[in-house]
Amino acid sequence: MSRPQVVVRSLSKRATRGRIVFGNATFSCVLGRGGRSATKREGDGVTPMGRWPIRGLLFRPDRSRRPRTALGVRALKVDDGWCDAAGDRNYNRPVRHPYPASAERMWREDQLYDLVLVLGYNLRPRVQGRGSAIFLHIARPGFEPTAGCIALTPKDVKRMIALVRPGDVVRTDL
Repeated sequence: MSRPQVVVRSLSKRATRGRIVFGNATFSCVLGRGGRSATKREGDGVTPMGRWPIRGLLFRPDRSRRPRTALGVRALKVDDGWCDAAGDRNYNRPVRHPYPASAERMWREDQLYDLVLVLGYNLRPRVQGRGSAIFLHIARPGFEPTAGCIALTPKDVKRMIALVRPGDVVRTDL
């Protein structure tokens, strides 16, 4: 029997809030400030439409114990980053800070990246400028839109982590 997909839905492509349905579980989520689009570009603020495997979990070891999950798990380090510089050889790849090109810091003062499901968006094949660092992570207070990621409450991210398995797919194209 095949596993259910993690389906992300919103009322329209411009909506910044939506619902995730995974089997019998439903979660409220927040999307990119530009809604969803099939033509994602670096810095446009949209959540890309499509289907991507969940590649693994990153977590802040100073803020929580290693989560129980069937996924591959890696503890973040203070110098972890994710390159968002289109044209750089490590575009949309993890890097270490200090990094000579633009790279998002994964070790943040806020809680957004305390738990991060890495999605397989634009990883293989990787297209320069098509968007980077698309994750499922913890939402900002007030459920403010993201820069293109999918975000949930801390409680719901923990529930999601417990449910997903290697090979599960996040689908945002409905």
